[in-house]
Amino acid sequence: MFGLGWTEVGVIAIVAILIFGPKKIPELGRALGKTLRGFKEEMKNPSDENSPEEDVKS
Repeated sequence: MFGLGWTEVGVIAIVAILIFGPKKIPELGRALGKTLRGFKEEMKNPSDENSPEEDVKS
């Protein structure tokens, strides 16, 4: 995973718990999951809100 070993991942996890606290970590995970899910959905089915034809003005 990104060239990190288990010790580095463990240190990062401990630092995250110390900074954010154990109650805030699940909330951050949920928000990140929703963001990634929405991003994947938009990549799969792009909406027509920002079509290139609207951006080009003659």
